[in-house]
Amino acid sequence: MSVSARPASVPPLEGGARVLATVSLALATLMNVLDTTIANVSIPTIAGDMGVSASQGTWVITSFAVANAISVPLTGWLAQRFGQVRVFVCSTLLFVLASWLCGLSRSLDALIAFRVVQGLVAGPMIPLSQSLLLQCYPAAKSGMALAVWSMTTTVAPVIGPILGGWISDNIAWGWIFYINIPTGLLAAGMSWMLLRHRELPTARLPIDAVGLALLVIWVGAMQLMLDRGKELDWFGSTEIVTLAIVAVVGFCFFLAWELTEKHPIVNLNLFRRRSFSFGTLSLALGYGVFFANIVVQPLWMQQYMGYTATWAGFAMAPAGVMAILFMPFVGKSLGRVDPRVFAALSFFILALACFMRAGFNTDMTFFNMVTPQIIQGIAMAGFFVPLSAIVLSGLDPSQVPAAAGLSNFVRITAGAFGSSLSVTLWENRAALHHAQLTEAIAHSRPAARMALDELQRQGMGQEQALTAINRIIDTQSATLSIVEFFWASGGVFLVLILLLGFARPGRTHR
Repeated sequence: MSVSARPASVPPLEGGARVLATVSLALATLMNVLDTTIANVSIPTIAGDMGVSASQGTWVITSFAVANAISVPLTGWLAQRFGQVRVFVCSTLLFVLASWLCGLSRSLDALIAFRVVQGLVAGPMIPLSQSLLLQCYPAAKSGMALAVWSMTTTVAPVIGPILGGWISDNIAWGWIFYINIPTGLLAAGMSWMLLRHRELPTARLPIDAVGLALLVIWVGAMQLMLDRGKELDWFGSTEIVTLAIVAVVGFCFFLAWELTEKHPIVNLNLFRRRSFSFGTLSLALGYGVFFANIVVQPLWMQQYMGYTATWAGFAMAPAGVMAILFMPFVGKSLGRVDPRVFAALSFFILALACFMRAGFNTDMTFFNMVTPQIIQGIAMAGFFVPLSAIVLSGLDPSQVPAAAGLSNFVRITAGAFGSSLSVTLWENRAALHHAQLTEAIAHSRPAARMALDELQRQGMGQEQALTAINRIIDTQSATLSIVEFFWASGGVFLVLILLLGFARPGRTHR
């Protein structure tokens, strides 16, 4: 094994160089995270333009998610083999190229192929932006570095659907990809100019081909299962059962292989560190519930409360705004306060916001929708930053890329599980409530008859009146179900406070 003759660590940047490096890394992260959500609301437009069904169009999302999930855990190996700066800059430039090709695509097959490429090259960008940003700051200001990084990863999922919807409605769907070109070129150019002389030692590690193949198999099967489960009625489908078996068996073989391989493609030994394991678990579970909430609530608002996609986005946006305002405060205070205190307080406030939403009903105003989002935004500021600090605490700089890649992979996977599971449970509980409400109405026939008569007096036919009553039942059922979901989410956040006590964060070596 040959190791490059560069120092084991690099001094932090100062003054304007640090500011420019922060901006370039933040731009790349924003572009990357934005692309995971910006296409979601554009699927009907893309499918219509290409003459395919909306269900076929969802492969534009699925293809990116599967490829991205596979490449994120490879970050540590890639950085150790080729260097953090080189991998980050090359990934950013390839992301720009893939985005341009996505925008030019005129067939679904071509678009899916280029989205796969985009997802593969996007994987290392977020973990490496985190580790490179930490190198740019002195240890005493690492909290501020994490706060800046967390701003982009927190805000992008909120503004992505709003921006994607506006671009699709007012320009053309291709521009949801073209906007990455100037952003990515600027980020890559500035990063290379400022960071190319700050490369950490590299090593000519052998390729763990078996580990890589097992990773592709089990992660790909798991992601496909999550993405297609709802469409195929989950385990009522032979395809989903097969994917689940492949994912579980593949994961078991992957685990056994990587723990005994001399040069594993993913360093699972990081989980032997108490701060990393419990920090990653808290981050993953918290993010899973948080992401589930920002998926389910807009669906309820659009499907049952009469909100457009844009207005649902506006209702959710205050959380991102408040997070931006409070994250610098958390970052400055992190060196003086135990990060577990910030994280515990954040979980408590997130639980409070969920319990406030548990009082939602079908008469909620826009202001009522926004108020819990403001409170949640404050909590988000103390959620990502302290937990990221716990995860990376006590690590040598050479371990940070692998640790950041692995923890981000677990977090992203938990978000996928959380969103898929929550939507399914919400719809299943709504169906149950619908049956119960229908049965209750059937047992009070006079009241139902009076409601039908009143609607018919207003000019509706009997079929129209029955449809109107069924729509009211649908709305009430979905609302009852989402209220239960909010109660459960708040309970999970309270339990996570107890989990934080097992973490023992130490100081990161510089």
